[in-house]
Amino acid sequence: MKFAKVVFWVAGIWGLVVITPLYFMFDLIGKNDPPAITHPGFYYGFVGCALAWQIAFLIIGANPVRLRPMMIPSVVEKFTFGVAVVVLVMEGRTNQRDLVFAGTDLTLGVLFVAAFLVTGGKGDKGSE
Repeated sequence: MKFAKVVFWVAGIWGLVVITPLYFMFDLIGKNDPPAITHPGFYYGFVGCALAWQIAFLIIGANPVRLRPMMIPSVVEKFTFGVAVVVLVMEGRTNQRDLVFAGTDLTLGVLFVAAFLVTGGKGDKGSE
């Protein structure tokens, strides 16, 4: 279970480090990567939802066997963003720099799938 614990802890900590500053970068994003954000509710809603998932990853990492079912929506969380950004870049609708974050999410998504597979059949062994 060490693999699953490490994967989810690393993902959660990485996410907290990368996402938390977005709360303070609303205007900077519009300035450095125009156009300006026109729907702040969507922006802050995305940041809040993404931040909540980082906390969920930390919780899953604390007991991956018991919380194995939560790995499925965790994979979806990672792949939906990663795939969307790749498609948007291919269509020329977003900046290629965003591929760094998409690649990170896709990599973590693959690691989440691996964690799901290695925790299968282990039964509930508490906080193993």
